[in-house]
Amino acid sequence: MSTDTRNQEDALLAEAEGAPLLRKLGIYTRLSGPGWLQGAITLGGGSLAGALYLGVIAGFGLLWLQPLAMICGIIMLSAIAYVTLSTEKAPFGLVNTHLSPALGWAWMIATIMANIVWSMPQFNLGRAAIQQNILPAVGDSNLSTALICLVFLAIGFVVNVLYESEGKGTKIFDMIIKAMVGLIVLSFFAVVVTLSTSGDIDWGAILGGLIPDPTLLLKPAAGYNDLIAQSTQPDWWTNKIVNDQRDIIITAFGTAVGINMTWLLPYSLLKKRWGKVQRGFSIFDLSIGLFIPFFLATSCVVIAASSQFHAKTGDVDPAAGAGTIAQLVEAHPGIPNPADLELALTLVKRDNFQLATTLEPLAGKVVSQTIFGFGVLGMAVSTIIILMLINGLAFQELLGMRGDKGAHYIGCAVSGIAGFAGPFIWDGNAAAALAIPTSVIGGSLIPIAYFTFFLMMNSKKVLGEHRPQGNARIIWNVLMGLATGIATLGSIWVLSGKAHFNSWQGMIPAAGLALLIVLLTIGTLSFIKNERTA
Repeated sequence: MSTDTRNQEDALLAEAEGAPLLRKLGIYTRLSGPGWLQGAITLGGGSLAGALYLGVIAGFGLLWLQPLAMICGIIMLSAIAYVTLSTEKAPFGLVNTHLSPALGWAWMIATIMANIVWSMPQFNLGRAAIQQNILPAVGDSNLSTALICLVFLAIGFVVNVLYESEGKGTKIFDMIIKAMVGLIVLSFFAVVVTLSTSGDIDWGAILGGLIPDPTLLLKPAAGYNDLIAQSTQPDWWTNKIVNDQRDIIITAFGTAVGINMTWLLPYSLLKKRWGKVQRGFSIFDLSIGLFIPFFLATSCVVIAASSQFHAKTGDVDPAAGAGTIAQLVEAHPGIPNPADLELALTLVKRDNFQLATTLEPLAGKVVSQTIFGFGVLGMAVSTIIILMLINGLAFQELLGMRGDKGAHYIGCAVSGIAGFAGPFIWDGNAAAALAIPTSVIGGSLIPIAYFTFFLMMNSKKVLGEHRPQGNARIIWNVLMGLATGIATLGSIWVLSGKAHFNSWQGMIPAAGLALLIVLLTIGTLSFIKNERTA
């Protein structure tokens, strides 16, 4: 961004301060940018799968969960933005200098791992959206898959070249990202509107589902009550469903914001050359670019999945519940009854393509397959672009070449080429070998990233005169403490549930717990030591 452009944006922000509400919103929306990058990456396959399963297991009862979890994430992203815009310095260097290089390098390595591994399912999701929903005539041969993924890779590179350019190129990049996020939201919104007009949605229940209900940590969703009462082992089914609900609640709160999102935000802010003037505006940017699209898209998926799958079994192969029935019989030897069998089938996870198929009789082929497919495709492609972008930004720091285009493109290539291989290996054993350590390391380091910026917001050495004071400091600390505490408890909950020493898959979560404890200790001691010398 040129100095003239920066001055123009500062002038517009000053104008917005005293402008009428609509004019102010118009200016803010026009100037927004980094928040939309956050929206583009969080609206990926993970959010889609999570929203689907929320609808399956709890109907509308957990509709409040993902928005509330995202609010906690935005609190910490706002803190990251405040530190970055107050210092106008790259956070990797700040963390290494003022806290500990162990925290900085762990943050970078986890970010790069996440970018590489999670590119794979995005390429797989995108090619499947084309082959199964939008253009099934192209077939699913290896050649078709390779050509589709080559197009994704090319799109990712072209858009990243625009990001590294100046002037019109950067503006085109911003418009592309905003358009793709808009496509995602509109596609899923169209599906819900169509379901509503067909009378298949209870809007009263939806509004009720937006009210947080912590009792779902302790009891099953109401849709299971009759089946549980008719089953052979009501207590066993109650415990299983409650545990499943609790796991997804804790996981959603602990991982609302991915580790790589915490890396992207500060560097995208510095790329825009925002500074202290934009500190307040950055919160609006996150709201309009991240929260609103995330809330609308994920809510629409939960609503559609709930209407088709919650406490229903007509779409499920009876063999799909065999594993759950085996667990029941192992715990309580005996003969299951029809209610047991139906409960096992209601808990089967579905994917986006099963949802599109069940919607077809209600919404028609155009809405259920084509429009829904474009929403899924938009999720995949936008996430591919941003994962390549983040990896480029991380490689600039890794290679000690901040701002260098060549280093950026090397990082893009590493993430993009790994993603290209995704459709060919993600469904096999390689998926678990890659996903387990990455999800564990990323999950254990999310609290570390939060904790790091929690410390930096309270650091006189880092922020100097810009450290929040008085009531502002109290409010920041309460909000950050809640968000960091929830993320930490969520990570500990998930990791401890998977940790054991019987196989390498269990040893990695145990190592993740140890890493979490070690880095929390290092961060605390480093903060105390450095603040004493401030």
